[in-house]
Amino acid sequence: MSSANKLFSGLLAVSIGVIAIAPPISQPTQAQTQNSGQQEIEKLKQKLVKDRQLKDKKAEATTLNNIGLVYDKIGQPQKALEFYNLSLPISREVDDRSGEAITLSNIGLVYSRIGQPQKALEFYNLSLPISREVDDRSGEATTLNNIGAVYEEIGQPQKALEFYNLSLPISREVSRSREATTLNNIGAVYFSIEQPQKALEFYNLSLPIRREVSDRSGEATTLNNIGLVYLIIGQPQKALEFFNLSLPIRREVSDRSGEATTLNNIGGVYEEIGQPQKALEFYNLSLPISREVGNRSGVAKTLTNIRRVYDKIGQP
Repeated sequence: MSSANKLFSGLLAVSIGVIAIAPPISQPTQAQTQNSGQQEIEKLKQKLVKDRQLKDKKAEATTLNNIGLVYDKIGQPQKALEFYNLSLPISREVDDRSGEAITLSNIGLVYSRIGQPQKALEFYNLSLPISREVDDRSGEATTLNNIGAVYEEIGQPQKALEFYNLSLPISREVSRSREATTLNNIGAVYFSIEQPQKALEFYNLSLPIRREVSDRSGEATTLNNIGLVYLIIGQPQKALEFFNLSLPIRREVSDRSGEATTLNNIGGVYEEIGQPQKALEFYNLSLPISREVGNRSGVAKTLTNIRRVYDKIGQP
């Protein structure tokens, strides 16, 4: 491993965006921008009024879940939690076990995004047995994948691989998109245990599937992760190439958390090649976005990066 590994080990863990979004009960249109996301939310709120007028509790729970899903996609995790927590007790009230499992998984996803992995694990472990009980193979694959992501986040890579390898065959059975996500995540584990060539192998399996299924958000994640590998193996210009492919897609799909991650990583490249002012520029673009989306782990790591650059250039 190059000396870059010593520099970035532990500091850029936030930049491995590995978590697949849990499936909604009925799929709303993906928000490509804040504006379209708000439009989708307004449509869903109109549907919510009708669901309540008809006293259709199951439909009400579904719509509340889907409002939460759109808020999560447009980078408002606290609003997402608010609506998921309205949906969950209604699903339980009407004994909609499938809907309950999905909303539990979605709540776990939000906690994972905002840097609370133990809380995420708690909700995933409530969701998983219900998905199995109702034979929801798609939900089972998603939750297994997301449990793997939590174990990766808390530094248990072998446990992460165990859950990803449980998810992968089910993902292949039900969804090319989920297969691509899990391949990406296996790559991320190999990255974390300092096997960059193995990581690159899995990322390169994931990327063409992401493109095949037009998963722009996933494509951005895998491009970002390939950039990380090149940074670690001492090819910073190649890393910058992939980060610069990832960043505009992050913005296109309104992935604010991912945007912060890739901005942070671009800062890491400039730090590695001896351009501290450019590094600070990108770290300082990343930091307020991580704060905006409530990613405490991302905030902490970018602040660490900023402090390290100031130490290098002799400023307090």
